[in-house]
Amino acid sequence: MAIVGWRAQGDKRASAPDPRMGVPGRPHSGTGQATIFTGRNVPELLGKHYGPKPDKQTRTLLAEDNLFKQVVGRGHRSALLEAYPASWHRAVESGRRLRSSYQLAAHEAGIRILNQDDMLRGDALPVDWTGEHWPRNQGREMVPFRSPGDAGAQLVRLARRHTLSLFAHWPSDVIGHRGTLDEAISLLERFDEVMAAVLGAWDDDEGMIIICSDHGNMEHIGDRRHTLNDVPTVVIGKGRERFDEGFRNLADIAPRILEALIAEERIRQRPRKD
Repeated sequence: MAIVGWRAQGDKRASAPDPRMGVPGRPHSGTGQATIFTGRNVPELLGKHYGPKPDKQTRTLLAEDNLFKQVVGRGHRSALLEAYPASWHRAVESGRRLRSSYQLAAHEAGIRILNQDDMLRGDALPVDWTGEHWPRNQGREMVPFRSPGDAGAQLVRLARRHTLSLFAHWPSDVIGHRGTLDEAISLLERFDEVMAAVLGAWDDDEGMIIICSDHGNMEHIGDRRHTLNDVPTVVIGKGRERFDEGFRNLADIAPRILEALIAEERIRQRPRKD
């Protein structure tokens, strides 16, 4: 697989768009995530990068329209697949904590953010996949530990319930800001195991798997800030060639997902030949 500026060979496609979106400065999650889920160059609209949470203007853009609202509005099921502890939910409900841009996009579409009960039923996964880092004072003793391989297989099982599923794995950003090289290596090894299981369970004809990021960070563990590096976007499965055509930046992700969805709808609406 080729990434930086090259197109991939075989059954996967990859590119590395610039998350700065033509705006000077270091990219941040508030505007970067909003760009991914609105299909609009939010840093350019604001004249700056902003984060980690969305500011008022970004929240307005996400409320007006976003990928989740489009998918749900077309009658499809969509979900976030990671769960958050009770303390997170209480902080959001009280206003002490803001939702991230992707969480707000889902919320505006009526998509529920999942909790520990959902996770215990097997309907969600912790953000670290395994449950090892679930907060000690938030029922950690009740959380079943999953191997990375089991977590990857469970991600596929959960994704099959929905037309559009998102799993946000942000521990890499935490390690990039204040972690160690050993922690970064350990996370990447776990990521490899999870994705190996995902690819082993996924059938390309089921649809696309998209791996992307709103900014770089952990790849330069000695710098606690977000990097200026391009960020890999990897597309696997049915429709990857169409997705890859003319792909330029993070604002292209949502429109291409919608194009793939509409194309699939049209195929299913065609009359069957006896």
